[in-house]
Amino acid sequence: MFKKRVTIKYPDVPQPSAPRFHGRHVLNRHPDGLEKCVGCELCAWACPADAIYVEGGDNTEEARFSPGERYGAIYQINYARCIFCGLCIEACPTRSLTMSNAYELASDSRADLIFTKEQLLAPLLPGMELPPHAMRLGENETDYYVQGPTNPGASAGAERTDRSDAKEVV
Repeated sequence: MFKKRVTIKYPDVPQPSAPRFHGRHVLNRHPDGLEKCVGCELCAWACPADAIYVEGGDNTEEARFSPGERYGAIYQINYARCIFCGLCIEACPTRSLTMSNAYELASDSRADLIFTKEQLLAPLLPGMELPPHAMRLGENETDYYVQGPTNPGASAGAERTDRSDAKEVV
C-alpha cells in the first residue's frame, strides 16, 4: 500500500520479453534463401494440441524450395490451439522452426489466428534470393545440413561449431 506504483504504458511502450520467451513461430531460411523446412511433418506429429498442419511437396530441378528432396508445400499453425510448449521446435531435425519473442497475436477472428507459410517464413536478408532457385551453398543437401555454413541465415546461433578442439572425455 505504501509502495510506489509502477504504471506500464503497454500499447505505447511495449515491454521487452524474456530472452527465452516462447512467442510466434518462425520458419527459417538458409543463407542463400532456400527454406530449411523439408516437409517431414515431425513438428505436426510432436504437437500435443494438433495445432500444426504440414503437407510436403517434392522439389524438382526447375523448382527447388529447399536443399532436400522435399519441402513444406503447405504449412499452417493455428494459434487458437497452440499452447506454446516448444515441442515442435525440439522435433525439427533441420532447425527450421524456431520461436521468436513476438507475443502480440490477439485477434477477434479465428481465421486470422491461422498463420500460413508465407506469414511464418523469415524475411529475406541481404544476399538471399527468393526461392525457387538452384542450390548455391553446395552440390547436395549434405553441404547444407552436415557440414553447415558458418552463417546460419535468419537463425542466429544455429551454426555448427567446430569440434576439432574439443577434448575427449574419458
